[in-house]
Amino acid sequence: MTASSSVASPAAPNAARPASLRRSVSNTLKGSAGNLVEWFDVYVYSVFAVYFESQFFSPDDKNSTLYVWAIFAATFLMRPIGAWYFGRFADRYGRRLALTVSVSVMAGCSFLIAISPTAEQIGIWAAVLLLIARLIQGFATGGEYGASATYMSEAAIPGRRGFLSSFHYVTLVGGHVLAQATLLAMLLMLDTSQISEWGWRVAFGIGGLAAIVVFWLRRTMDESLESDSIKAAKTGGAQASGSIRELFVNQWRPLLLCFLITAGGTVAFYTYSVNGPKMIQTAFAGDDVMVGTLINLGLLTFLMLLQPLGGWLSDSVGRKSLLVFFGIGGVLYTWFLVTALPQQTSALSAFIILGIGFIILTGYTSINAVVKAELFPTHIRALGVGLGYALANSAFGGTAPLLYQAALKSDQVITFAVYATAIIAVSLVVYVFFLKNKDQNWLDDEAHMRERVAKRG
Repeated sequence: MTASSSVASPAAPNAARPASLRRSVSNTLKGSAGNLVEWFDVYVYSVFAVYFESQFFSPDDKNSTLYVWAIFAATFLMRPIGAWYFGRFADRYGRRLALTVSVSVMAGCSFLIAISPTAEQIGIWAAVLLLIARLIQGFATGGEYGASATYMSEAAIPGRRGFLSSFHYVTLVGGHVLAQATLLAMLLMLDTSQISEWGWRVAFGIGGLAAIVVFWLRRTMDESLESDSIKAAKTGGAQASGSIRELFVNQWRPLLLCFLITAGGTVAFYTYSVNGPKMIQTAFAGDDVMVGTLINLGLLTFLMLLQPLGGWLSDSVGRKSLLVFFGIGGVLYTWFLVTALPQQTSALSAFIILGIGFIILTGYTSINAVVKAELFPTHIRALGVGLGYALANSAFGGTAPLLYQAALKSDQVITFAVYATAIIAVSLVVYVFFLKNKDQNWLDDEAHMRERVAKRG
């Protein structure tokens, strides 16, 4: 699968290729560990939001839940900025250094939230401080996706790229699993008032401490960008590397394709994996919150374990096949999931309904990192992957929980279901008509791709 650019990019060395499967696996594990911690920090917010909401907003304010999710959505506005900054950085000075810096920023913000004063202590400034910390985390997360997706795709050996790069979403979903497991552990040891008072602080503190460990791990990873490319960037000899002008002038077609591939996938991801567990949590909140938490933990673990299977399958049948499977499934199933899941009172039926949604979602999540990495040449890959993803993620993904909450309050849930289905349908059209299965691509054969682009240009 590939996308062409309108003008051949200046020659740039191919990214360093992994020498062996063993080394490739080692780098994949180190890269994915950081991804796990960063996404744990992201999802701690959504998992514990119901508990710390009263610490930052007045319990008497009926709109406090909307405010909490508005802050969640606002952080996505920073992702394109983070994607631009860290993408440019990674394309010029290496993927490893960019990933090390991003996890450090994430850790600092987690510690800041963990020690934040409450609204009772400093009034509205508590919410302002929370917003600032989350905006900076959004900046770091925007950089994390593009750099880590690029690194893990480049670190994987040809023939197993789908399987190895699927660990990008194993750890992304794994962050959510760990956040849910942290909540479960607290529910077993504490009552809800204790979690609301100080337990949520411990969760954010855990994320900050884990990031320190990852900082050391990432310093020991191999660099996937050629040392000659890094030297050229430092001496001013690689002006096109990580250049926003290069991206928008010569690589706009793959950038647009990356955006459209992501749009349906990200709205489905946040509808299924964030809204879905919240629907279950709400359905069981009046009965047994522990049951709801256990169901969500089991479902998210199921989604996490599906990712390598999807990646492995894509190495055999091609990436397009899985994306089309997701697109068709998403169009047919989203309305049912959104309208039926909140009505469930049986743990088994809730598990089955969301579990089927996660199987469909895996067609996108398991391979989206490598799909996007295959679209761009080495010198612009981290920026292109990161910015294309971040723009779509900000527009459609991060807003999904907020839009769902607003639809819930105004009794317009069906309208939200139609909206999510329509976005997935647009991406399905792209999967069917603009992607090819098992075609030559920039990740596996950059020299050939440059020749092909030159002939067209």
